[in-house]
Amino acid sequence: MQAQRLRNIGAYLFADLDRKQEELQRRGVDVINLGVGDPDIATPAHIVRAMEEGARDPQTHRYPPYRGTAEFRRAAAAWFERRFDVALDPDREVLALIGSKEGLAHLPWAVLNPGEVALVPDPGYPVYRSATIMAEGEPVALPLRAEHGFLPDLNAIPPETLRRARILFLNYPNNPTGAVADLGFFARAVDFCRRHGLLLVHDNAYSEIAYDGYRPPSVLQVPGAREVAIELHSLSKSYNMTGWRIGFAAGNAEAVGALGTLKTNVDSGVFVAVQRAGVAALTGPQDVLAPTLAIYQARRDRMVAALRAVGWNPPVPRATLYIWMPVPDGTTSAAFCADVLERTGVVLTPGTGYGQMGEGFVRLSLTTPDARIDEAMARIRRAYG
Repeated sequence: MQAQRLRNIGAYLFADLDRKQEELQRRGVDVINLGVGDPDIATPAHIVRAMEEGARDPQTHRYPPYRGTAEFRRAAAAWFERRFDVALDPDREVLALIGSKEGLAHLPWAVLNPGEVALVPDPGYPVYRSATIMAEGEPVALPLRAEHGFLPDLNAIPPETLRRARILFLNYPNNPTGAVADLGFFARAVDFCRRHGLLLVHDNAYSEIAYDGYRPPSVLQVPGAREVAIELHSLSKSYNMTGWRIGFAAGNAEAVGALGTLKTNVDSGVFVAVQRAGVAALTGPQDVLAPTLAIYQARRDRMVAALRAVGWNPPVPRATLYIWMPVPDGTTSAAFCADVLERTGVVLTPGTGYGQMGEGFVRLSLTTPDARIDEAMARIRRAYG
């Protein structure tokens, strides 16, 4: 038994690769998965201590405040002001989330009416599309092309689509492409949304995962952005807290309020001990990020060099945990991943898992331990060098 909305989301796009991986493992092959973006580095010790102390406090064992504790919302607002020089009202413009994915999944329910359009980047994080479908909205693909730096051409959206559109999803630094956007692009996007009555939903989960001195901006740095934009942040990637499930939404007070109202009906908030750990992350020493970024940057550089050594053409991403690599000419994303898996036991993610425009690309993740990455690259060199 399955609702029509689930059937509309479609089949699991990686099912064939999953079956192939399981088959190889049954044959005794040591499979190395470079497809998952889940940090392998431990959460900083001071954050773990805050969680331990919080869990021992009986006061945390009760229901948490729906919007998040005042302490966590103030910490998020203070971090935002230090990081982006944007002052937020923690009572009206900040909302605690059970990870940013939860907020992204619920936003269409909070602001879309049935049949209204959400403009969804393609390739893009699959939740934007699936959440729109679940909310009985219509996802319309917004192509991200390599020749445009994987930035959408907002002026190419048909007028009839814009008349029904309510949400524009953006995500920079971008998953899966690793592309980045500057404040000039965000200013144009804010102006576009203001003119067309759209809510700009910016997924900024990778704001702190950047290299070579690059510092990604926030869309809320654009003057007037809070009139039309809400931005979602995650502690998952920045502080190696994927399993902790905590993040926050910030920006447009009406959208934050709508999302908060929805959440009172579908969840009971974030465990207060986890919120205390979030406070420790946001207010504690930020130099804990530097060693993690150094590890990821070193992995990026080794992987790019190894892949180029066999004649492939990966770019050097300035941000995120991913390398978005074009496949060799004449090969589909799925066929290329299947061939690499069969010949090397290394799992790559086909670009089509992120939308039709992902055809011709694969995604590799930097979140596998160094020794396993080096072994994966050695296998690829032996098979394709």
